[in-house]
Amino acid sequence: MGDPLDSREAQAAEIIDRLHEEYPDSTISLQFSNRLELLVAVVLSAQCTDERVNEVTEDLFENYETAEDYAEASEEQLAEDIYGVTFHNNKGGYLKGIGRKLADEHDGEVPDTMSELTDLPGVGRKTANVVLQHGHDVVEGIVVDTHVQRLTRRLGLTERERPEAIEDDLTSLVPREEWQAFTHLFIDHGRAVCTARNPDCADCVLEDICPSSKLDGETDLASGESWT
Repeated sequence: MGDPLDSREAQAAEIIDRLHEEYPDSTISLQFSNRLELLVAVVLSAQCTDERVNEVTEDLFENYETAEDYAEASEEQLAEDIYGVTFHNNKGGYLKGIGRKLADEHDGEVPDTMSELTDLPGVGRKTANVVLQHGHDVVEGIVVDTHVQRLTRRLGLTERERPEAIEDDLTSLVPREEWQAFTHLFIDHGRAVCTARNPDCADCVLEDICPSSKLDGETDLASGESWT
């Protein structure tokens, strides 16, 4: 296995530096032109690929321009209009509820606080963090998606399993100015190299400091299971 650095702070700093060099243009891959579109896209992206979400929202955003548009549509119509994303029926309900709450309580605008965002249907801390960061330029934490969960455990930055607990560990390790970039770097690396089932350790810029490297290690620290 690789040889991680002496402290988790040093390990995090080295990982971030290398990933910045490897992915210099790393950023959010969802397509949107305003805060409402961002909020909708992030809600739809739960357990769904950004690529599929972008395909669906291309038409969706032409037909739904305001919070009132979502509030006035039926859940069935919304579910049909987002067909192709995972759990489209549930998410159709979320979108209607979001539209109604934004229209009734926020003058149709997307709020800029964690508490107000997480009060919206279908919006958890991860979604709220993305909206705050990319819609309001407010960075309150680190977005922990499935890639960040997997890679931070593999790389020895945390042993936690729940996203909230992982975020707590990361915010103590990662400099605040890197909180936003951190997620996108890990997503890019998780998609390109450090995939869930068959990571390409031989072509990984982090292999020499990764305690999960399957080139000479036995265990995937992300799952706790042996490499097969």
